[in-house]
Amino acid sequence: MAIKTGNIVSHSGAQEWGSGKVLEVTAAMATIQFSDGKSRKIASSHFATLQPAEAASYLPPPVAAPVATTRPATRTAKKKK
Repeated sequence: MAIKTGNIVSHSGAQEWGSGKVLEVTAAMATIQFSDGKSRKIASSHFATLQPAEAASYLPPPVAAPVATTRPATRTAKKKK
Protein backbone atom coordinates (compact mmCIF):
# COMPACT_ATOMS: atom_id res chain seq x y z
CA MET A 1 0.00 0.00 0.00
CA ALA A 2 1.31 3.45 -0.90
CA ILE A 3 1.09 5.78 2.10
CA LYS A 4 -0.01 9.29 1.12
CA THR A 5 -0.97 12.38 3.10
CA GLY A 6 -4.70 12.32 3.83
CA ASN A 7 -5.09 8.52 3.67
CA ILE A 8 -7.10 6.83 6.41
CA VAL A 9 -5.29 3.76 7.75
CA SER A 10 -5.30 1.33 10.65
CA HIS A 11 -2.32 -0.38 12.27
CA SER A 12 -2.72 -4.14 12.15
CA GLY A 13 -0.66 -4.60 15.32
CA ALA A 14 -2.48 -1.99 17.41
CA GLN A 15 -6.21 -2.07 16.73
CA GLU A 16 -6.85 -0.25 20.03
CA TRP A 17 -5.44 2.94 18.44
CA GLY A 18 -8.36 3.02 16.03
CA SER A 19 -8.11 4.42 12.53
CA GLY A 20 -5.70 7.20 11.75
CA LYS A 21 -5.26 9.99 9.26
CA VAL A 22 -1.85 10.33 7.62
CA LEU A 23 -0.61 13.87 8.31
CA GLU A 24 2.88 13.74 6.81
CA VAL A 25 4.99 11.28 4.84
CA THR A 26 8.76 11.35 4.42
CA ALA A 27 11.18 8.78 3.06
CA ALA A 28 11.89 7.62 6.63
CA MET A 29 8.48 7.75 8.34
CA ALA A 30 4.83 8.76 8.36
CA THR A 31 3.12 10.85 11.02
CA ILE A 32 -0.40 9.61 11.71
CA GLN A 33 -3.10 11.11 13.98
CA PHE A 34 -5.07 8.18 15.43
CA SER A 35 -8.62 8.21 16.78
CA ASP A 36 -7.33 7.64 20.32
CA GLY A 37 -6.03 11.22 20.22
CA LYS A 38 -2.33 10.47 19.84
CA SER A 39 -0.12 11.31 16.92
CA ARG A 40 2.41 8.58 16.16
CA LYS A 41 5.38 8.30 13.84
CA ILE A 42 5.61 5.00 11.99
CA ALA A 43 8.96 4.08 10.41
CA SER A 44 8.89 3.34 6.70
CA SER A 45 10.14 -0.17 7.46
CA HIS A 46 6.79 -0.78 9.22
CA PHE A 47 4.48 0.58 6.50
CA ALA A 48 3.44 -3.03 5.80
CA THR A 49 1.58 -3.03 9.15
CA LEU A 50 -0.66 -0.20 7.92
CA GLN A 51 -3.88 -1.23 6.21
CA PRO A 52 -6.39 0.98 4.38
CA ALA A 53 -9.42 1.85 6.50
CA GLU A 54 -12.86 3.28 5.76
CA ALA A 55 -12.96 7.07 5.92
CA ALA A 56 -16.02 6.88 8.19
CA SER A 57 -14.04 4.82 10.74
CA TYR A 58 -11.70 7.73 11.51
CA LEU A 59 -12.98 9.87 14.35
CA PRO A 60 -10.78 12.92 14.82
CA PRO A 61 -9.89 13.56 18.45
CA PRO A 62 -12.12 16.13 20.15
CA VAL A 63 -10.78 19.65 20.22
CA ALA A 64 -9.89 20.50 23.78
CA ALA A 65 -11.48 23.67 25.07
CA PRO A 66 -8.91 26.27 26.06
CA VAL A 67 -8.32 26.38 29.78
CA ALA A 68 -8.65 29.81 31.33
CA THR A 69 -5.72 30.66 33.55
CA THR A 70 -5.77 33.25 36.27
CA ARG A 71 -2.98 35.63 36.93
CA PRO A 72 -2.00 36.55 40.44
CA ALA A 73 -2.86 40.09 41.46
CA THR A 74 -0.11 42.60 40.82
CA ARG A 75 1.77 43.67 43.85
CA THR A 76 1.92 47.28 44.80
CA ALA A 77 4.97 48.73 46.42
CA LYS A 78 4.64 49.61 50.07
CA LYS A 79 5.25 53.19 51.03
CA LYS A 80 8.32 53.74 53.15
CA LYS A 81 7.79 55.56 56.42
